[in-house]
Amino acid sequence: MNPGQFYVGGRWVDPVEPRGCEVIDPASEQAVGRISLGGAADVDRAVAVARMAFGSYAVSTREFRLALLGRVRAAYQRHAEALAQAVSTEMGAPIMLARRAHVPAGLGHIDQAIKVLREYEFDERMDGVRITREPIGVCAFITPWNWPINQIACKVAPALAAGCTMVLKPSEVAPLSALLFAQILHEAEVPAGVFNLVNGDGPSVGAVLAAHPEVDMVSFTGSTRGGAQVAIAAAPTVKRVTQELGGKSANIILRGADLEAAVTHGVKLCFNNSGQSCNAPTRMFVPAEKEEEAVQIARRVAAELVVGAPADPATTHGPVANRVQFERIQSMLQTGIDEGAYLAFGGPGRPEDLASGYYVRPTLFHGVTNDMHIAREEIFGPVLAMIPYRTEDEAVAQANDSEYGLSSYVYGASLDAARAVARRMRAGMVHINGAVAQRGAPFGGYKRSGNGREWGRYGFEEFLEIKSMFGYHA
Repeated sequence: MNPGQFYVGGRWVDPVEPRGCEVIDPASEQAVGRISLGGAADVDRAVAVARMAFGSYAVSTREFRLALLGRVRAAYQRHAEALAQAVSTEMGAPIMLARRAHVPAGLGHIDQAIKVLREYEFDERMDGVRITREPIGVCAFITPWNWPINQIACKVAPALAAGCTMVLKPSEVAPLSALLFAQILHEAEVPAGVFNLVNGDGPSVGAVLAAHPEVDMVSFTGSTRGGAQVAIAAAPTVKRVTQELGGKSANIILRGADLEAAVTHGVKLCFNNSGQSCNAPTRMFVPAEKEEEAVQIARRVAAELVVGAPADPATTHGPVANRVQFERIQSMLQTGIDEGAYLAFGGPGRPEDLASGYYVRPTLFHGVTNDMHIAREEIFGPVLAMIPYRTEDEAVAQANDSEYGLSSYVYGASLDAARAVARRMRAGMVHINGAVAQRGAPFGGYKRSGNGREWGRYGFEEFLEIKSMFGYHA
């Protein structure tokens, strides 16, 4: 494996026209590697071999694909520590978080693909009609830097299970774990051409993949702006587009709920992964009369976080992934102050003992109104906006008053109270009283948070076409 090469047709190949790009460690701001950025010719080559491989792989048996996924799983486990080190280096995740969350998440998606494939019924009968589901074809995957190996595995694993071939463009900001993942698939003996990887940026590779006439589907994870551009590029060829985009998830703490437990859970989840999760509960709605108490709890929780070097096992929160993100967060923090939100903890600048690296101070604003920029825009950093409410109806209305609808959260004194509010929230997912996501359930959102679903059976079915065969009486 050479970081300057691409994985195409079952082997590592040189780019058609080399164009270098440094990989920056966000903890040190120093280069830790160098990859090549591809172009249209590299995309054409990768798509061509994926198209050639599709004919035979699409008709491979369930047993063949199950055995293949089993080998992928075994190779992934062998390289688990190397994957954790790669994720930690490329995007700044604390090594303990990389080991306990990032890498296991990828393995979980492989396990789900195996489970779904083992149980899935591809054919059904309906009054003399045979309805069958077949692999959609050549897929293009464009993945982000915030949960890099998770987002790669949750696309590649079900696509392999469904019988599709694919070209992956990982984020050029965090490409190291993707290169290792390609090597894992190579060691697992994935047939040549079934999986291909071309590094590159959005304009030179992502847009070309989205527009390519020989690509049947694009699965994109990233910003809402990027998702719109992908959809526009894909529209002339009328290919399927699935998108997992931005979020500004609401967390409603109802009157009578255990405030200590609810606020503690909400703060920790918001700041997890240095706030770089699209489903993070970044808007916390609390009863107005409980706001000051909630602020004190949140401040205590934030003060216990350890921001520092990712390699230190004691670190709970590393840097954000890149300079662009760091600068955007700093700008949004100042905007919150300028708009009149009260700063209860954190604020602009690095933590006092960290003079370099893209480190952000975990920040809590309170007295926030839902029309402020920090309440409406996805900041993608460890920033929590606490919004007081007077009535439950007001809380629900403001929670739903967002262009996003990826995830949401509700904490109530009883399950019935929380469930009633969960029914009213306009989001693709609702977490009730601290419940965690399950990888067999669909992951995706309403409104500008995307189209389609990932994870489990619902994600698997995104890679299938439906065919009706009439007169099929036998």
